[in-house]
Amino acid sequence: MPKLCYRYAFVLCGLIVMSWTTLVAETRVLGNARASVALTRFVQAVVDSNYRVQAARAGLEASSAFRDAASRPLYNPELSLDAENAQARIRTLSISQTLDWGGKRKARTAVAELDRLVAEAEYLDARWTVAVDLLNGLVQYQTGVARDRLAQMRQQLMEEFATLAQRQFEAGELDQVALDQALLSLTEVRIQKAMVAADLAEARQAVYSLGPRIPEAQWPSLPEKLPEVIEQSADSQALVQALPGVVAARHRVNAADAVVGLQRRERRPDPTLSFTGGYEDGKRLIGLGLSIPFPIRNRFTHEVTAAMAERVQAQQLADDAVQMAHASLISAAERYGLSRFAWDEWEHTGRKSLDRQSEQLRRLWQAGDLSTADYLAQLEQTIQVRESALDLHGQVWQAWFEWILAAGQVEAWLGLASR
Repeated sequence: MPKLCYRYAFVLCGLIVMSWTTLVAETRVLGNARASVALTRFVQAVVDSNYRVQAARAGLEASSAFRDAASRPLYNPELSLDAENAQARIRTLSISQTLDWGGKRKARTAVAELDRLVAEAEYLDARWTVAVDLLNGLVQYQTGVARDRLAQMRQQLMEEFATLAQRQFEAGELDQVALDQALLSLTEVRIQKAMVAADLAEARQAVYSLGPRIPEAQWPSLPEKLPEVIEQSADSQALVQALPGVVAARHRVNAADAVVGLQRRERRPDPTLSFTGGYEDGKRLIGLGLSIPFPIRNRFTHEVTAAMAERVQAQQLADDAVQMAHASLISAAERYGLSRFAWDEWEHTGRKSLDRQSEQLRRLWQAGDLSTADYLAQLEQTIQVRESALDLHGQVWQAWFEWILAAGQVEAWLGLASR
């Protein structure tokens, strides 16, 4: 058992210090790795019914309506009727129309359309985020199920061990100290099993919280084979630039530019033309009027200054979004490569060695070649290694989900359709 531990520690230490330059130097895109049909349908159903996604969808619909509203004319014609009975009887009918002299309608439509594009990107980002949250929840749930089974097996082994220890104690082959150690270990195992069951319940609720309460028996399993990340010659910047968060940030910059233009156009006064027709003491009366507001008391310059400052702010946030997205892509690739390498090492060497070690420990203790204390310590160590392997398997899947989110491959891997 110590040799196995030293080997396992050596592998982990090597993973920490080894270089993964070749892993992150080129962009990874999906090869033939895809999710199962059952998993795709499950994620699709949950994502479509998720409240965050529905809220983002409503925001997108609202932005489309605002865009349509902005494309309509700014001013409606005005109709007025005047009647006066003084020294002369005057009856007039006037119609006036304010003209969009500065092109405000076009500028507002441009701003509204860019806001709609931002909402569209945010809607897609919400779908992807909820999908990955659900996948991570499934990983935690399935890891919890496996840990619960391991805890059940551990409890069964310790119950059998405690029963055997009691028999040996009654036969005089075991002292009181060794028997107490066995009973205390059984109590500790039962406490640990209760804690594992609580973690499993929490993981179960994490999945339920994201969508409809689909029966647990209908939850799909993750693919047995871990996906590979295929190296391609594509530039990683292309993946980063296509991410919804980056796209939204870029549209916000364009929208800020459009707002600057709109504020400049808002400074231009719009004239109002009017046409009046009527009668004065029976004589026909015709008039034509023009009114133009004078921007004297307020020239509306501060609005332009504020819009320019907000444009700078949007550009800085967009640059930060690109930088953070690129860092997340590299980090996710490194994490997946490291955890996948460790899992392959466990599959090739660790699992078989641990199975043989567990059986040998039991035979040595029954033969009297191993003390009770040593047997309990090494048995606990073997179970802890199994738990570490379960946690590692879950971490590999979570690293993969982190990568497909950072690379914008969520829908590609799941085969989801945007709605």
